[in-house]
Amino acid sequence: MEKRIGTALILVEERENVQQLNEIISKHSDIIIGRQGLPRSNGQSIISLVLEGTTDTIGSLTGQLGRIKGIQVKSVLLKNSQNE
Repeated sequence: MEKRIGTALILVEERENVQQLNEIISKHSDIIIGRQGLPRSNGQSIISLVLEGTTDTIGSLTGQLGRIKGIQVKSVLLKNSQNE
């Protein structure tokens, strides 16, 4: 299956499930190129992930994150022209 380059933007609205979020991110570390976390003064945090993987592996990561209470996630994927 063809690999994609992408990003996932994660909004942490409730900090109570951050441990579960970090466990899922760690489990998918093989597709994560970079990670940046930004705390906000309103108690929310933003995490940005740069990813490279198949649509299935990226979908697995974002799907698991999206099921956590208090977490929102959106992803954008691009074709990797080096796969052609």
